[in-house]
Amino acid sequence: MQLPANISLETLTPEAVAKTIDHALLKPDMTIDEVVAGCQLCLRYQTASVCVKPCDVKLAAKVLQNSGVLVGTVIGFPHGNAPTTVKVFEAEQAIADGAVELDMVLNIGHLKSGRLDEVREEIRSVTQAAKSKLPTCCVKVIFECSLLTDDEKILACRATEEAGADYVKTSSGFSTGGATVADLRLMRAHTSPETVHVKASGGIRTLDYLIECLQAGADRIGASATAEIVDEMRARKAATESH
Repeated sequence: MQLPANISLETLTPEAVAKTIDHALLKPDMTIDEVVAGCQLCLRYQTASVCVKPCDVKLAAKVLQNSGVLVGTVIGFPHGNAPTTVKVFEAEQAIADGAVELDMVLNIGHLKSGRLDEVREEIRSVTQAAKSKLPTCCVKVIFECSLLTDDEKILACRATEEAGADYVKTSSGFSTGGATVADLRLMRAHTSPETVHVKASGGIRTLDYLIECLQAGADRIGASATAEIVDEMRARKAATESH
């Protein structure tokens, strides 16, 4: 769903807000019943996607088959420390299991060590492997911005774009900080809008903050408070229309 040119409470709809959300089902202690319930929530609210753990991809793909809700998962999650060959295997396995979107964590330590060529080539390897299996696969690269300097974030943006991935993403939601407006603006300023999108993730629990993130340049939002956010949007729209 296309977002309006001028993003605000007035120009957005509940349906448009829901279609920006990748609903996160990533907590390590989440049961199978909770995963199914989360997928059913995505179905009711018609989110952009669900983002599940790799072990839950087959289940999510079954629950959400032909629903209009995409199935995504995470690669090298949450810290990005797996070798490139393992990340590539994870990506290929995820696609075989039914995922169409992959959120991969870059190698944070290598980025901070200045090994930018290795970081870029790893992103390229995962992206090429994914798109060779599924040309329409959407690959998002998680930076973990709270652990990076602004210069490192800019280098990560450049590496992601040069490697051919589709999104830059702020955070895993499992580190020291989440999405900030400043980081989103920086990431949007240092990637090409025609080819690279921005995903905000981590700590987005209210409608107002979701809208702030969209205004800062994001067009996907990683969140687990989906019902609360969309219900708030519906309530505010109903209150506006009743006056």
